[in-house]
Amino acid sequence: MKTSELITRRRMMITGLSSVGGLLLTGCSKKLPPSYGNILRMGDTLTYAAHQTLLPGQKLVKEYTHRDISSFPATGTTNPGDPNTHNSSEVYRNLHRGGFTDWRLSIEGLVAKPGLYSLADLKRFPSRTQITRHTCEEGWSAIAQWTGVPLSRVLDDAGLLPSARFISFYSYDEWADCIDMLDALHPQTILAYGMNGRDLPLPHGAPVRLRVETQLGYKSMKYLQRIVVREEFDDGGKNGNIQNGWSWYAGI
Repeated sequence: MKTSELITRRRMMITGLSSVGGLLLTGCSKKLPPSYGNILRMGDTLTYAAHQTLLPGQKLVKEYTHRDISSFPATGTTNPGDPNTHNSSEVYRNLHRGGFTDWRLSIEGLVAKPGLYSLADLKRFPSRTQITRHTCEEGWSAIAQWTGVPLSRVLDDAGLLPSARFISFYSYDEWADCIDMLDALHPQTILAYGMNGRDLPLPHGAPVRLRVETQLGYKSMKYLQRIVVREEFDDGGKNGNIQNGWSWYAGI
């Protein structure tokens, strides 16, 4: 490529990003989460917009071999069934005691067929197994094998309505989070019920956790309880990432 062509392309990219930045700062885009007037939140949203503008939306992250699987700490995990924790859940404790036989994942919101999915229901879908790197916001990383059902399969079964734009997740340990439809329908975004060839262990979010391989590890929520399909972004309030000082979008 000629130098003049490189300069022209760079100018186009800069111009495009500047336009996106102006759009965000004026609050004209209803498709993006709110910044609350906070400069750091505006930066998060600009990063999101830049990723979506410049990077291929469905590009797969790198997958590894069994030889690459490493030790994997469950940093920061609080067992929702522990009665001594502030977010203790008696419901989860009883589900765990029963081997999660009665566990159900609720799919709600903008779907044609809201309903409940058992672990057996999820395992009836075609599964996906992937060995990927979990990159923690604290600076460490680990590689593990995950087995589960692509989230897109479950959403397709529930029947996404045309107005659906965001997917909200809620856990038994009282966390709430949200991703956009691009990440929700990514082929490597799965509802994982297996880890390293075994059932998903308790410290890693049993019986089912989310795996969002295109973002930092904290976006891969453990102990899933509910999924709500929405048209508008929901920050999860006091239980969500934004109001607890985290980025809503942590693309890698």
